[in-house]
Amino acid sequence: MNTINRVAVIGLGYIGLPTAAILATNGVEVVGVDVNQRTVDAVNAGQVPFVEPDLGVHVAGAVSQGHLSASTSTPQAEAYIVAVPTPFKEDRSADLSYIEAAARGIAPQLQGGELLILESTSPPGATEHMANYILDLRPDLSVDGADSKPAILVAHCPERVLPGRVMIELVTNDRIVGGMTPEAAEKAKHLYAVFCQGEILTTDAVTAEMAKLVENSYRDVNIAFANELSVISDKLGIDVWELIRLANHHPRVNILQPGPGVGGHCIAVDPWFIVAAAPEESRLIRTAREVNDAKPEWVFQQVVSALEALPSTAEVSVLGLAFKANIDDLRESPAIEIAAHLSDVLSDRRINVAEPHVDALPQQLAGRSNVELVSIEDSVKRSDVVVVLVDHDDVKALPAELFAGKTIIDTRGALNLEAPQAALTV
Repeated sequence: MNTINRVAVIGLGYIGLPTAAILATNGVEVVGVDVNQRTVDAVNAGQVPFVEPDLGVHVAGAVSQGHLSASTSTPQAEAYIVAVPTPFKEDRSADLSYIEAAARGIAPQLQGGELLILESTSPPGATEHMANYILDLRPDLSVDGADSKPAILVAHCPERVLPGRVMIELVTNDRIVGGMTPEAAEKAKHLYAVFCQGEILTTDAVTAEMAKLVENSYRDVNIAFANELSVISDKLGIDVWELIRLANHHPRVNILQPGPGVGGHCIAVDPWFIVAAAPEESRLIRTAREVNDAKPEWVFQQVVSALEALPSTAEVSVLGLAFKANIDDLRESPAIEIAAHLSDVLSDRRINVAEPHVDALPQQLAGRSNVELVSIEDSVKRSDVVVVLVDHDDVKALPAELFAGKTIIDTRGALNLEAPQAALTV
């Protein structure tokens, strides 16, 4: 199979930029495309506009070697990898407008024979939708060579990496490649083999789409079980962390850890794509989503209850805004939802927010007179109620004496206090 020498990666976010960088460091000429000029400028300067371990080294090296560049315009290429957002709408169906925008940029560049890969996590049928959208713009092309029209090869290859370990897992994790035709699947497999050391499994496009949704829904259901346990345990006066630790000593039990909800670009979103595709049949998946979506409100009520016994001048510390530990990714973060709700309802109280991985409050919190972004230590020192929403290493490293006399609501089980204060661990 012919080697692909030039690739365009559409979307330079948390998945697109690492994918572009790993291809470029393996000798492929890569042009990254993004609508954000600041992102394009950063990449062309060999810099990374977000936090991801080891990514900076790859980007700087690839740019300096001339293998990686960035642009706001889609170039001609032998292969296109689309890694744009696929958020859900108010009705929780997928918003495919970003994929369509990427397709509009790609369509004029096609001559036939190119490989088009959708990496964005998508509902079943999204890859076919992208292909049909392009064919509507380019009726002189086909996906299978029908009517003697030049064919484009269209495939879906969902990302399955963990933020904070992306550059490792891009290489080591197995990949699923689903083609709209067998030839497309094999061509995509050939491209990913440039850097992927894991097994590359081929299937059809819709099965590949569903596989990613199923992986994240499996996680969501298990997290919902842990979150529901935390609510039950609080009602019964049981330490949920001790309960789970003991239960997990059973050789066939592995309960996950509860938290303030579920965030991120995958687990908090993807199950709804399955629910939208089969609403009557996906009862368990829907219930799990509802349990996890309800957890931020439950945490909020814990804070309100704790404040009832304190003076009106009592301040609240919010530790962490990211959706998981040790990253700056705030997408769909339940911590932001909780902080915003606290600010709205407790408008006469100071909310001291600490997020060590960002240097400014996100849009949902910016401009609020009662919310301030401060250091972790200052957040705790100023406050009477401390709410741990993210188990950053910086949070876990805080000394126990810093929490003396404070009410603690630890939604992550992050704090190891030798002598618990007036502590609520939820």
